[in-house]
Amino acid sequence: MQLIHLGDLELTAPLAAAAGAWLLGAREWRAVAAWTVLYAGAIFLVGASKIAYLAWGAMLDPIAFKAFSGHAAGVTAVYPVLGYLLCRPMGRGAAFAAACTGLTLGLVLAAVLVGRAEHTAAEAVAGWMLGACASIGTVYLLEPRGIVPGPASAACAVAVFVASAHLMQSAHVGYWMVKLALALSGNAQPYSWDTC
Repeated sequence: MQLIHLGDLELTAPLAAAAGAWLLGAREWRAVAAWTVLYAGAIFLVGASKIAYLAWGAMLDPIAFKAFSGHAAGVTAVYPVLGYLLCRPMGRGAAFAAACTGLTLGLVLAAVLVGRAEHTAAEAVAGWMLGACASIGTVYLLEPRGIVPGPASAACAVAVFVASAHLMQSAHVGYWMVKLALALSGNAQPYSWDTC
């Protein structure tokens, strides 16, 4: 599996839902609310920026920015939170190290996206920053008390991941973004990602 696929929405969205279920199972109500708002907000901004470009060609020419990188945002939002949750029972040091590893993974993925010319540096860095805001904000709310997960947390997380992954297989998010962009703009064709 290529590194880039770690950021596919079909994987990161179910993992994000699993993280929320884990927090619900641990009765971390504030953290659940924060994670839901921060993650959903990040994904909304990614989607909105892509729809704006597809519909109207909205972009920042000086820095070649068309839209936030969804892959960079997804990886940087989800993996630090999951790492933190999985490693928190081993102590704060292990949890922070896991979260930092997730942030680093997001940076590596952003560099790969730029290297493969799938995003500009501005788009990849902006996506990374967006995801980092979501994950760091969630971890901040979980500290210093931490989280004490039980078997119910893990069971909830696994069940929600499996159900979400199944649903995401038929979501066709990219298709619906194009359809929405065309409906909003009235254009017959979306703006192409290849034109600057």
